[in-house]
Amino acid sequence: MFSETLSRVAHELVGWLLAPVLTLLLVAVAAAVWEAGVALAERTVALPGLRRDGRAGAVAALGRRRIERADLLARVGPMLGLMGTLIPLGPGLAALGRGELEVLAEAVTAAFDTTVMGLLVGIVGFVLGRLRRRWYDEVLDALEGRADAEETRGTPCRRGASP
Repeated sequence: MFSETLSRVAHELVGWLLAPVLTLLLVAVAAAVWEAGVALAERTVALPGLRRDGRAGAVAALGRRRIERADLLARVGPMLGLMGTLIPLGPGLAALGRGELEVLAEAVTAAFDTTVMGLLVGIVGFVLGRLRRRWYDEVLDALEGRADAEETRGTPCRRGASP
């Protein structure tokens, strides 16, 4: 009796999670598209400007923030996709037991759609994180090389001016 009641309550709570998970998943897809656009502008405009400015501290701080955003997408997207997969499968399998194939078909469709969206967000986040790591490492290496060359020539380094 007690475990049956707990099971029903848990089932109801999980059922209520589907709408927020789908909403968060759509937000994550939009964020992945946004981050891809930001990365394009970052590579073509921002990073060359940062290289010219020569402030390694600012480059490192900006790189950390942007890489963290990409890493968050890479991790959270697939988790939301998995939640969106599992939540409708419970009622879908219960419907199969009752012979309601249309309900099962809707549940499986929702499950596959959320899986694909979660994986898409994860892939975009993973790729952006890798690219950004490489891009910021290249800029920081160039700034360090410039600072070393300036020290060798005896000219004051702009590196110390960074926050």
